[in-house]
Amino acid sequence: MTAKNIGLSSIFILAGLLVFAACGQLGGGSTPVANAAGVSAEPQPTIPKHQAATDEVNNPEFKPTEVFDGVKVTKTDEEWQKILTPAQFAVMRKGGTERAFSGEYDNNHQHGTYYCAACGLALFKSAHKFDSGTGWPSFYKPIAKENVTELVDNLMSEERTEIRCSRCGSHLGHVFDDGPKPTGLRYCMNSVALKFQKSE
Repeated sequence: MTAKNIGLSSIFILAGLLVFAACGQLGGGSTPVANAAGVSAEPQPTIPKHQAATDEVNNPEFKPTEVFDGVKVTKTDEEWQKILTPAQFAVMRKGGTERAFSGEYDNNHQHGTYYCAACGLALFKSAHKFDSGTGWPSFYKPIAKENVTELVDNLMSEERTEIRCSRCGSHLGHVFDDGPKPTGLRYCMNSVALKFQKSE
C-alpha cells in the first residue's frame, strides 16, 4: 500500500469516527440528534392520561384557600407545563375550551367546593351550581367576588366576559347574563380548570 493510499484511508477512518460521534453513537449514545431545524429530537416525557396532575404531591402550588389574600402566584409557561396536564395547560394558560359534555364536573351533584385546579383558590360552592344544559359546569355566583377576575374577551364575534382565577390568572371560563335567580348570571366553567373537594 502506498503512502498516498494510507493517507486516504486515514482520512476515511477519521471521517467515519466524526460521523459516529455526531450521531451520538460514541459515549453511550447520550447525545440527542438534532433535526433539520436544529431542534433536539430527544424524546419528551409524557404524562399518563390517568395521572391527576393537580394532586398536591404533583402540584406544589395547589393549596386549598377559601379567601384570596392578594398574594399572586406567578409562573412561566414552562413551569406551568410541569404541574398541569396538557388539557389543563391548554385551557388554563392558553384560554382554550374543553368539549361540551366532556368534563367530569358537568353532572357532578355531590356537595363540596370547587377550587382552581392550578393554585387551589376556592371559586364555587356546589350549593350555587345548576344544570344549564350547556355541557359545562355552571354556577350562578362565585364564593367571593374577589376570588375571580373579569376581563373583556373579544376573540369571538361577540364580546364576552372572561373569568380568571384572581390568584394565578388561570383562564376558567366565561360569565353570561342568562342564569337563574337570584343573580341572573351563569358562570360557565371548564371542568379541567376546577378541582372538586367533597364536603365532610
